[in-house]
Order: sequence, then structure tokens, then C-alpha cells
Amino acid sequence: MSAPTLSRRHRIRRGVLTVALATCLGAALASCSDEAEPAAGQSPASPAADARLARLAQQAADTGSLGVIVRVDSGDGKPVEIAKQAAWTRNDHSLAPGDRFRVGSNTKTVTATLVLQQVAQHRISLHDTVEKWLPGLVKGGEHITVRMLLNHTSGLGDFLLTPQFLPSLTGQEQRTWTPQELLAITPEQDPPTKPGTTYSYSNANYEALGLILEKATGSSLAELIEQKITKPLGMKDSFLARDAAWPAGERHATGYEPDAKRLKALLSGTVDLPDGVGFAGPERPDDNVDTAAIDPSWSWAAGGMVSTAADWQTFLTALNSGELLAQTQLKQMRTTVDAPEEGGGYGLGLMRVDTACGTVWGHTGGLPGYSSEIYTDATGTRSVAVFTSTNFGIKEKKAAATNKALVDAATCQMLGKPQPSDSPTG
Repeated sequence: MSAPTLSRRHRIRRGVLTVALATCLGAALASCSDEAEPAAGQSPASPAADARLARLAQQAADTGSLGVIVRVDSGDGKPVEIAKQAAWTRNDHSLAPGDRFRVGSNTKTVTATLVLQQVAQHRISLHDTVEKWLPGLVKGGEHITVRMLLNHTSGLGDFLLTPQFLPSLTGQEQRTWTPQELLAITPEQDPPTKPGTTYSYSNANYEALGLILEKATGSSLAELIEQKITKPLGMKDSFLARDAAWPAGERHATGYEPDAKRLKALLSGTVDLPDGVGFAGPERPDDNVDTAAIDPSWSWAAGGMVSTAADWQTFLTALNSGELLAQTQLKQMRTTVDAPEEGGGYGLGLMRVDTACGTVWGHTGGLPGYSSEIYTDATGTRSVAVFTSTNFGIKEKKAAATNKALVDAATCQMLGKPQPSDSPTG
């Protein structure tokens, strides 16, 4: 709710990565070995490169990511799937590449896709004001357009770390929030900015977009997602969470965050947490808390979806290959404003990230215990997903460095480019 640092990018969105695979995976990694490194000129998709990626995943898990799922699809029909985890987490759950995961702010790309489908049908205009659709609900809504909500230039702040909402974010308070209630506690940006002038990530923008979608179509957001996205694409493991419950009998990744004492030390200098504020859940080793039961339903159109790496890559490849939107709308979606904190630019619910190996398109997501980064190349032919079973926990310097090294390597392998050095810096 979108590789973490607690910037706006991580305030529930960042979301970045998670868990699992044993060393070599059946047919996909039948010949993998940790012994050899790719030689100069060797294919980035070689068994040695796959083994190196598995090693980086285990290193990330052991240095703070706790659980990692990596899935790389180079467009040749043979995806690489890796799941690694810290040893103690196996007592809770043995992670697998197909485990369900809270994908957080990656949901924004789905919401934006639904909006642009309505734009193509002339039910919604990017120039429509918020006031037109949601009269009296958003302060200054007469000056904020649908486009500004989509690309985070609305001037709205974020409700995420407000005193009213923080207990729900951490799971200390069991409360069901409506989008209207969240918009009511959304502050102005600090300092205030004129709508349409400055990029500033806010989950409030997508809470408003969800309400606009429902009003324009007469259908619930969950129904729209199923009818327009998941059912047509065969995404059987994906849905919009209505509460904290996971489907009975289905596999899902366990998420973790630092306990109150460790979290306060971790965020010192960036967020002034009140004493005793931490994540609710069973205590786990190394000052961690199991956050899998924290209710994510408040995140809704901004970050409420549950999915798998394979399912979300199906969605993102369909989107970027032109299957879900006409070229006019896809071009609009890829028209970005500068967003250096995202690694490039932000379009209409879609990030452009400029990596060492080339430009990719996708989003990130972060919820308590769950972080993810999912990208494709410009054609939607190749895709990569990295899931991590902690969000705030990978703000720690060493964890952030190893996680970034893993994402960089996986992205380069997806693009068919030589991978960067094993040694993370930072």
C-alpha cells in the first residue's frame, strides 16, 4: 500500500516483497546449484543465475526480510519461482511461491484501471471534479480532479499516521472504517499545496476514487474487480479483503513487524510514535510480532487486495500489453509526474521505475507484515514479483540493503540483463 523506507511511499503502500522456496524448485530449477556464478556473456536466465537469485533471497530473509517470494517470468513460459525464509518462521508456516499475500497499494493499479475503463465509456472524465461526484465530502473538492486523485497531485494529505487512525493501522484497535470516515480525518498536506502542482502520495486519493467508481457504475468495488479484472483474467486467488479473515483451508503467508520497543527505535527521527504504540499480535522471536490477523479492510480501493505472485503478474502483464485498456487510456496511465521517491515517475495508478537494467512499470505495496514490488517491461511480455513478509521491518539499514539487492537482481533477470554485484551496499 506499495522496498521500504517509511517515506510516503511506505506509509502503507510500499509495499515491497515476501517469501519462500527451498533451494532448487522441481522442473523450473531442476539443475540449479549454488556453486557457479554466471560467467561473462552467460545468459541471465541460466541455472547459475537462478541459483544466485535463490541465494540472494535467503540472504534477504536472514537479514530482516524474514520471508521472501520471488517470481520471475522472462516471457519464455518457464517462470523462476523462489521462496526463502528465516529459520524460526518455519514454526509458523512453511512458505511456498503460490501463497496468498496482502499486496497493499498494488491495488491502486487495479482501481486506476477500473476508472480508466469508465473514462473510455464516457461515464467518468479525468477532468471531473471530486465535488461533482462526492459533494461536500472532500475539502476543496471543487478544485481537485479525477486525474489529480489518480496521480497524487490532489493536495490531500494522508490519514495513515494520524492519531485517530494509528491504533487501527497497528491492530491495537478493532474498528471498521468507512471511506467517508477516512476522508473526514484526512489532513491537508504540510505545507499546503495547490491541487495539480505537486506529487505527494496519499491513500486518501484512492479512497475517493473507490467511491467515485461505485457512484458512476452502481456496483460495489468488489463486484467491479471481480467482473472486470479477476474473473476475465482467471485470477482465482485474488480478491478484495472485507475483513482480516483468510480463506479457510487456503495457504497464505504470515506477516511480521517489529514489536513496540523495536519499532519506536526504528522510526526514531522520522515518526514520533507515542510510548507503547506497536503492532498487535502474537509475540515472535527477535522482537517481532505476527501481524497476519490485522484487519486490512480499511485500505479498500487504496490497498485492500489479496493475491499471489502469479496472479498479480497475470494482471500486470495483461494491463501493460494492452489487454485491459485501449491505447488512449494506457497512454494516459503512463503519462507521469516526477516522483523521485518512487525511483522515477508516477502516472495514473502506475509507477515508472528507472532501474540499472532498464525502465519497468508497476507498483509497490505495503501493509503491516506485507511488502511487495511487482513490475513488467514496457510491452508486458516480461514480469517480476518480489514479496517480503515484513514492511516496516525492512526499514532497518541492513535489511533494506539486502532487500534492494534482491529486487535489483530479480528485475535485471526479468529484463534479460546481467545482474548487479552480490554485495549489497548501504
